[in-house]
Amino acid sequence: MSPAALLAALAAGLATFGFADLLALRAARHRARARRAAPARAVALLARVGRGAGLHAPRSLEARLAAAGMDVPAADVMAVKAGAAVAGLAAGAGLAAHAPGRLGAAVALAAPAAAFLAPDARLRRRARTRGRAIEAELADVLDLLRVAVAAGLGPWRALAEVGRRHPGLLAAELRRAAARGALGVPAAIALDELEARCPAAGIAPLVAALRRAERHGAPLGPALAAQAAEARARGAQRAAETAARAAPQIQLVVALLLVPAVMLLVAAALVPALTGRA
Repeated sequence: MSPAALLAALAAGLATFGFADLLALRAARHRARARRAAPARAVALLARVGRGAGLHAPRSLEARLAAAGMDVPAADVMAVKAGAAVAGLAAGAGLAAHAPGRLGAAVALAAPAAAFLAPDARLRRRARTRGRAIEAELADVLDLLRVAVAAGLGPWRALAEVGRRHPGLLAAELRRAAARGALGVPAAIALDELEARCPAAGIAPLVAALRRAERHGAPLGPALAAQAAEARARGAQRAAETAARAAPQIQLVVALLLVPAVMLLVAAALVPALTGRA
């Protein structure tokens, strides 16, 4: 075989392997998109089933959606809850037929109730996660706001600049509030939305300080410095409480695992001496 033919065969082989890898990559991407789309299709189906129930969303659901950071109409979530209850009723009826004794009636009643309340539990868990993340970022964001205000920026411009430069979740909410204000949303409404979407301990004082600055021109710098110090004090207290809760857990691990292991090693060393085999 000539060198040219050998190189051509090698190139054809490499092209075949490359084409196979490309097909495998495209198939993997298609499967990943399908896995991501499956939950969305299931939620859409539940919403389609639940819209026929005609349930009205309470105001508390809107507050939970805001705390979870979800820009979803409350009516759509209520439709999903109703659809989930219908699906839970069908699943509960199927399980109740195989449950022993009176347990079947309990399963038939509990399944739709649990399915109806499951989205609320998801929203509360998401809100708690967001609250912890915001609380962890609060002190740094407040310091950046204080520096921006001290540099001569107005309150809304300071919110926009800190939101643009800081990568955290709280900064994103500040950027959203500033963008809403720039689009013509009244300052009071934008601040109400900011407080509702940030379920953390130090957000209410921050919003109150921003309101005073907006209405009366009160200086923000001293208030932001005091709030940053309070946020750091709360962070130190949480760290101390976490360490205090960890101590009994460590003692439990030592008592249940390390102490028996050490006693077994000591016993293994003493057995030959006690039996006269040393």
